[in-house]
Amino acid sequence: MKGTYTLELGDKSLIVKTGQIARQANASVVCQMGDTVALCNTTVSAKPRDGVDFLPLQVVYQEKYYAGGKISGSRFRKREGRPGDDYVLLARVIDRGLRPMFPKYLRNDIQVFASILSYDFENEHDIVAANGANLSVALSDCPFEGTLGTVRVGLIGGELVLNPTHEARTKSELDMFVTASLERVVMIEAGANQVSEEDILRAIDFGKKWAQKIARFFADIQKEIGKTKFTVEEPFMHTEGYEFLKAWAVPTINKAIKDDLGKKERRAIFNDLMAQASEKLEEKFGDPGENEELVKLYKNGSVFLDKIIKGEMRRLVLEEGIRMSSRKIDQIRAIECIVDILPKRVHGSALFQRGETQGLATCTLGAPGDKQLVEGMEGEHELRYMHHYNFPPFSVGETSNRLMVGNREIGHGNLAQRGLEPVLPKEEDFPYTIRTVTEILESNGSSSMAATCGSTLALMAAGVPLTAPVSGIALGLISDEEKGKYVILSDLQDEEDFGGDMDFKLTGTAKGVTAIQMDIKIKGLPDSVFKEALERSKVGRAHILKIMLEAIAEPRKELSPYAPRIETIQIDPEDIRLVIGKGGETIQRMTKEFNVTIDIEDSGIVYVTALSGESMEKAKQAIQGITEKPKVGEVYDAKITRIIDGVGAIAAFGHGGKDGMIHISELAWSRTEKVEDVVKVGDSVKVKCVEYDAAEGKTRLSLKQMTPPPAGWVAPPPRPSFGGGRGGPRGGGHGGRR
Repeated sequence: MKGTYTLELGDKSLIVKTGQIARQANASVVCQMGDTVALCNTTVSAKPRDGVDFLPLQVVYQEKYYAGGKISGSRFRKREGRPGDDYVLLARVIDRGLRPMFPKYLRNDIQVFASILSYDFENEHDIVAANGANLSVALSDCPFEGTLGTVRVGLIGGELVLNPTHEARTKSELDMFVTASLERVVMIEAGANQVSEEDILRAIDFGKKWAQKIARFFADIQKEIGKTKFTVEEPFMHTEGYEFLKAWAVPTINKAIKDDLGKKERRAIFNDLMAQASEKLEEKFGDPGENEELVKLYKNGSVFLDKIIKGEMRRLVLEEGIRMSSRKIDQIRAIECIVDILPKRVHGSALFQRGETQGLATCTLGAPGDKQLVEGMEGEHELRYMHHYNFPPFSVGETSNRLMVGNREIGHGNLAQRGLEPVLPKEEDFPYTIRTVTEILESNGSSSMAATCGSTLALMAAGVPLTAPVSGIALGLISDEEKGKYVILSDLQDEEDFGGDMDFKLTGTAKGVTAIQMDIKIKGLPDSVFKEALERSKVGRAHILKIMLEAIAEPRKELSPYAPRIETIQIDPEDIRLVIGKGGETIQRMTKEFNVTIDIEDSGIVYVTALSGESMEKAKQAIQGITEKPKVGEVYDAKITRIIDGVGAIAAFGHGGKDGMIHISELAWSRTEKVEDVVKVGDSVKVKCVEYDAAEGKTRLSLKQMTPPPAGWVAPPPRPSFGGGRGGPRGGGHGGRR
């Protein structure tokens, strides 16, 4: 059904249109703010996918170069390819809002496409796309509990701002996404510049109210034109069989949870119980024969056991306050921090170990020209700092054919990157390009926070002058919504993540928060949970940071001897062309000859990056020679490069090999009839600068003035200055008299 609906959001209008385009999708929405437009649609498979125990939801965020009015891509490829990391991250933000709102046992394939059709560089496309996706799912026939709204919250000058513009975001201390249903907050993603916990709570509450306004708007649209939802078949249940297995397995499960066991030891006990489940059921209920219910029961034995394990884990937390290995709810596992675990050829390295999670972090320093160029529909921008996160299958003791970087790795790497960006030194103070990499070598919960902590240590070991060290912690949640009981767990580990209700990751300094990422499995959280989670994370971060600083108290004052050195030279912007040379010839010659990297900014700042002091000094002298203005009366080494018959000689002089004219009258004190009687091409001579015209960039040199005039010499009348033709006219007092 065609329809256009408008909601006023502050000083902007959110416009949604339905029923006009992409009508063969299950539901399709065009969402618009200003001239930013997103097409969002949802498609659902007719039948559940066999053999999966998860929700097969795929969110695809599609950038279109034409949306920004650009033809982008490489010289040879203009078609959009795989979404860049930024767009993968945006798809994850949308996914994390939608996922908890689907029924627990839904197994139909769901694809949500968010395609940006137009971008006005003011109204941000991610908010438009997220809301279009939220509505398209709500309007489809796919079961979905309620409607969602998504907003961005900024913090500028202490004031909270709703959906700040692209330009305003550059001034904001906070960049927070909040997705909320009609009742509760469902998803949070944020980067912050050491923002206090109090301001974070204010921002969540502010975002929730505006997101709920959108959710109510969408609920009205859904009521008017939404499709009837299909039903989801409840999973098979055999109460007697389930209770039998529970009575048999819980004592062993309880002991395995409470005993101080490693992840693999505990999992082996659980796997053994699951493997025995069908056999135990058959002992109890006999040969199934053609009894379909018993056949199903035996087939689902391991599924029942998995549910029983998670149920006992949750019960122990809620009723006894006991976690895996009998940990207390606020207890953080043992932490070990080691810096310089690799030789100094790796500019900075550290090993961060927390329980059975281990991350090897490295820091590499590069030249300003090593920045990563990122291209998208917004245009191009450069990344001065990059964090890359790798999660090989051996880190969890498994084999896998998924060896390339996936969306999860991109997401975890970006979280650590956002957490550290606010504390990096300003580029003018530390002009290096910086890359940190975290190799997860063991994992039992919260490896992204290990990446954050390990990267902080590696940066400090490398001598990067961070303004403050950053630590991070993951919090979990076990809840009983019927009883209204919520227990927050500090330092989440895998079993608690798989069987729990929340993964709340938070990074920050002693001063405040730098990044947040919240995933939940229940349909929203009460506001009280956020206050307790932020308080608990602050305490946990401080505990972890204290141990980190025992390994390295502050950034090193000296860089690794194998790290490049960078020196800065300020030149006149007008001289940039001289340093670059025709077709880049001069700068290419210097980089090759001196084995350096030279990067030049439009402001005239030249960065010279070198591995040795000698090559650095030679390159600096060459650049200074090229850009140095000739001084009248100064003596220079010169080389004759060209003869102009009857006029004089052209000489390259100084470090930069500038061109200057030695007029025929300045070759010798005596009259010179032929230039080559005094100098030839290739001759090396010493010359004096006798005139320099800055406006014209012309220099007159003298060879004869390098020696005193002969006895009885009389000065000729003054000759014309610059402007009287190339090198000045012949005659008119040429030469001298005895």
